[in-house]
Amino acid sequence: MSHVAADGIVRDEDSFTPCTNPRNPSTPLKSVGFEPLATRRKVSNHVATVLIWACLILALIPLIWVLATVIIKGAPAIASLVWWNNGDLGYAPGDKGVGHAIAGTLLQVAMCTLVSVPIGLAIGIYLVEYGQGKALGRVTTFMVDILSGVPSIVAALFIYTVWMSIFGFDRSGFAVTLALILLMIPVIVRNTEEMLKVVPQDLREAAYALGVPKWKTIMKIVLPTAASGIASGVMLAIARVMGESAPVIILVGSTRAFNYDLFHGPQSSLTLYMYDAFRVTPDYADSADLWGSALTLVILIAILNILARVIAKAIAPKNV
Repeated sequence: MSHVAADGIVRDEDSFTPCTNPRNPSTPLKSVGFEPLATRRKVSNHVATVLIWACLILALIPLIWVLATVIIKGAPAIASLVWWNNGDLGYAPGDKGVGHAIAGTLLQVAMCTLVSVPIGLAIGIYLVEYGQGKALGRVTTFMVDILSGVPSIVAALFIYTVWMSIFGFDRSGFAVTLALILLMIPVIVRNTEEMLKVVPQDLREAAYALGVPKWKTIMKIVLPTAASGIASGVMLAIARVMGESAPVIILVGSTRAFNYDLFHGPQSSLTLYMYDAFRVTPDYADSADLWGSALTLVILIAILNILARVIAKAIAPKNV
């Protein structure tokens, strides 16, 4: 027995499935439900799944291999607090460490961050909020794109030419900082630009409609909304420049002692310490100092990445 439903379709009382077309009762409706996939589509789906998993495994193999090698060969060296606290000069052979290299790395990266972050944020804000469609905005975007692809050794050679050859300054940790600034600013600009574009335009228009000036809208609404992404990008940019080797090899002299002065004298860093250990060790594959300093650098970068995630989650906008 059938009945006419509210939508005009004739339905069977037992199954409640359409049985005939109400406009043409002699034409039955198509059965409701999904048809089985064709064999060709099934094969394509399985092939794509296998290829994706194969690419994932191929990408993970070298990463796991490198990480396992660094941990196995470097763990014995960093197991003691002496490794983290002591330097390499004036200590007994069993009491030497990379404290001087860690201090130099942190000082150089900290100075680079203090200079790069405000400049990068300002450029990113200009490109998104003020420079749309303007000639200066297009030129700035072009220059940022060029700097993003500049190798670290080119930045180091540029600073060497300007800072030392032209102005006559000595090699120092500050010269390394200048090269790292050239490498860090484009990363922050690009990240800031992308994070500001994610902020809904409706928030800006609502603030403008209430009479809020543009600069206050940016400071009070746009930046807080994008703060989590910007902070995460800044931390990743710091991790990126922390592992650069060309600037420290060219722009600062190596030392085995602690030097907290960025402007005078040689200053060691973890990448420079690894380079020195590579030069003086006949069999660098078994050098505890080389692999220990590499593992130390990996640990510091991992800490920065974890800190970036924590900061991004802490300052992310909360859903009300």
